[in-house]
Amino acid sequence: MAALRDEVLDWRFRAVPASWHGRTIGEVLSARPRLFEDEGPDGPVAALDESALAHNLRAMADWCTRAGVWIAPHGKTTMAPQLVTRQIGAGAWGVTVASLAQARMLRAFGVNPIVVANEVVAGLRWVAEEQRADPEFRLLCWVDSPDGVALLEAGLAGNTAPRPLDVLVEVGVPGGRTGCRSLDAAVEVARSTVAAPHLRLAGVAGYEGVLDEVTAVDAFLDRLRDTAVRLDALGLFDDTDEVLLSAGGSAFFDRVAEKLGTALARPARTVIRSGCYLTHDSGYYARLTPAARHATGAPQFRDALRVYARVLSRPEPGLALLGAGRRDLPYDQDLPVPVGRPGWRVTALNDQHAFVAVDPDDAVRVGEWVPLGVSHPCSLFDRWNLLPVTDGETVVDLVRTFF
Repeated sequence: MAALRDEVLDWRFRAVPASWHGRTIGEVLSARPRLFEDEGPDGPVAALDESALAHNLRAMADWCTRAGVWIAPHGKTTMAPQLVTRQIGAGAWGVTVASLAQARMLRAFGVNPIVVANEVVAGLRWVAEEQRADPEFRLLCWVDSPDGVALLEAGLAGNTAPRPLDVLVEVGVPGGRTGCRSLDAAVEVARSTVAAPHLRLAGVAGYEGVLDEVTAVDAFLDRLRDTAVRLDALGLFDDTDEVLLSAGGSAFFDRVAEKLGTALARPARTVIRSGCYLTHDSGYYARLTPAARHATGAPQFRDALRVYARVLSRPEPGLALLGAGRRDLPYDQDLPVPVGRPGWRVTALNDQHAFVAVDPDDAVRVGEWVPLGVSHPCSLFDRWNLLPVTDGETVVDLVRTFF
């Protein structure tokens, strides 16, 4: 982590002013520059607000304590070791990823344990090698079929590791993504896992984010809880010290705490996997989080993300063109939102331009910076390999991402 401060800034990092080139991240930070001093960046820049980040970390940690759950935040949201380290420092039990490639990146920075919230069908040699190098390293993954169990077992059979691979049976929804579609199917997968010498049944997991209505989410979580109860009754957790029950993206984690918190009489840990809480947003999650649904005791998050773009052109009355587009901004959930510009509305994005409807009499000038709020943070971070963190306009950190 400390070595990141020694990285030299240059043309690879479009978010930084050219005046910073040739200096290390540490050297720039020691000068505490203002992001927009002198000319500032010559193009759009995605930035994080330090006060909002710190607030969101505290808010989620406090809520988890009150709710009696643990969090393994989804690392794929940011793929930024500096931010993941802050989440661990705020009490995260582990970190979630969606692939072994993501697990390898976070493991290079010492993260442990890692939950792969997905089926793993190849790449087990690396897992065994990592566990031999560090017997304390724990990786957990999901499985939803006997064929998946067989692939995991075959992948580990020739690679002796000091501990079995922890596996969670995934419960799914009809028409959704991966996951067992019935209780009988889940039981079959669990029995296959218990019978596999190199695997250990560690719990039950699922993802409710494919649903968008609380009643449907609750019904799914009831199925997940019932699956855990059934596997426990069949004695399939008898070799497990602590059963993991895991669900909870960034929208319905309150329902997970409500439904799964007391599912089993034996030692169990309920783990949510929210990732977007750290930065929140101005759209998708601002509408869906527990606070937006007025859930009792819900944590209040602040939007920590901004993309700043210059006005490039006023070619027509009522139209401004900003120098940021689909290469810079997420647009899979909602278009970006101009912040502090009443009446402004982004109507379309090209690769490098945002079309903004403005009042024909608006005095905005070409060259002005315009802050944009975004929707769905996961689709913002993968567009930027370096993001300034600001306190006001003072840059207090430079966050590297690794996609």
